[in-house]
Amino acid sequence: MISPVKIWRRQKDIRIRLGQKGTVISWTTVYVAGNDFKKYAPYAVAIIKLNNSKKITCQLVDCEQKDLQTGLPVIITLRKVREGSSEDVITYGLKAKPL
Repeated sequence: MISPVKIWRRQKDIRIRLGQKGTVISWTTVYVAGNDFKKYAPYAVAIIKLNNSKKITCQLVDCEQKDLQTGLPVIITLRKVREGSSEDVITYGLKAKPL
């Protein structure tokens, strides 16, 4: 379980990057995932160069495996990272979605 305090501390970082556009500079497909992400495997993870020249590593969503390529234009979006129980905080994180 991720502490609600850690989630709250990440909010500033998320707000800064949310909605920014960029391009994929490198990517890979994860076939063997950790326990929390097994149901999503296989999934793509990419290094994104944002238009402000900063780089971010995040999962690619809403993209078919055959469409993955270097130079793919993307936008940073917010998606649920994992399910929580009824007492947990639902964790959201940054993901990249093709334009």
